[in-house]
Amino acid sequence: MIQEIQQVVRELPPESTQQAVGYPTLFALVALGSLVPVVPTGALVSSAAVVAFHQTSPLTLLFVFLTASTAAFLGDVCLYWLGQRGVRSRNGSKWLEAITRRAAPERLAQAQEKLARHGGMVLVLSRLVPAGRIPVMLACLLGRMPLRRFARGDVPACLAWAATYQLIGVLGGSLFPEPWQGVVAAVALTLLISGAPAVWRRLRSRFGPEPS
Repeated sequence: MIQEIQQVVRELPPESTQQAVGYPTLFALVALGSLVPVVPTGALVSSAAVVAFHQTSPLTLLFVFLTASTAAFLGDVCLYWLGQRGVRSRNGSKWLEAITRRAAPERLAQAQEKLARHGGMVLVLSRLVPAGRIPVMLACLLGRMPLRRFARGDVPACLAWAATYQLIGVLGGSLFPEPWQGVVAAVALTLLISGAPAVWRRLRSRFGPEPS
């Protein structure tokens, strides 16, 4: 896999072509990943930041940040709107069902408790916590939070999320001389961060203390 990434990055087209194709592609993939939470959007943003770091234009990183944060916000708002339709419908909807399936009951209970205690601030942190976005979004849906209020809280959440994963990409790009090396490092780190909570929960449930 590393050799394939190395080959792809080394054969990248000129910067103008990369930007003409890269920004729309990044926007579409991040928006899709917000709607269908199976696309590793954090790894996409970090990889795009690595490539941008090695380009000559000083505005490339800014464009990556704006593209990623805007796409994440629009995807979140669309998913929330679709979830609202399911909440209001007597028979629910496939979107609400999909959101519910991806929110573990204990994570949903924690999100509802934090939402009741801290309000919209939980939204800002939800995107920074691995696997935290969907439980918080479902808690907002079940709490009948208006779309406008959700959108206000989601703006800083998406900005902070894009900045965090772009920083990971910049770090990877600055540590290695070749872009492909930075991409490998950034993807590995983002996947490790996103997968750590699930691994921890499994270990805790398997090796946790037995009830007295």
